[in-house]
Amino acid sequence: MNFNTYLKHFEAILNSSTPAEPYNDASFMEYTKLNWSRLNRWLKTGVLNPATIEKINSIKSQQKWIVISEPWCGDAAHIVPFIAMMASLNSNIELEIQLRDSGSEIDNYLTNGSKSIPKLIIRDSNGVDLAVWGPRPLACQIEFNTLKAADTSFDELKVALQKWYNNDKGTLIQQEIRALLG
Repeated sequence: MNFNTYLKHFEAILNSSTPAEPYNDASFMEYTKLNWSRLNRWLKTGVLNPATIEKINSIKSQQKWIVISEPWCGDAAHIVPFIAMMASLNSNIELEIQLRDSGSEIDNYLTNGSKSIPKLIIRDSNGVDLAVWGPRPLACQIEFNTLKAADTSFDELKVALQKWYNNDKGTLIQQEIRALLG
């Protein structure tokens, strides 16, 4: 699906009177509502820096950017908007969103044996993978690993990562994706 279809899918989940699993769990749905708010906040306030804009505009050959995501994913709420903004800058980039839990390619892109998302796969026009990135910027991953090793509760972990993304404002997401593009 394209990014607009992903947004419509996300919104349909939130507006459903009988949402499917896992969204039929009230606490899960509340977190998904927060993700919707965060995603939209970044779409309104997120800024691509000049180096990112220059790098994206320099892409001269066709690329397909595949993002494996889900509306329930907290990291995706902060990352996918920046990827969508980047992809929208250049008509040589086709952005496709795959839902991790609905026939995606995630099994080919595991992170330490897990289906961690979001994942960005950048392919050339022949379908050859040029780069894979995700599920989060390295500094955020280090923070995550440190908190997990300290046996931090899931709620505390979510708050800490939220603060990390708010402080970073998409800077490292852009930096790491620029590096992938060479």
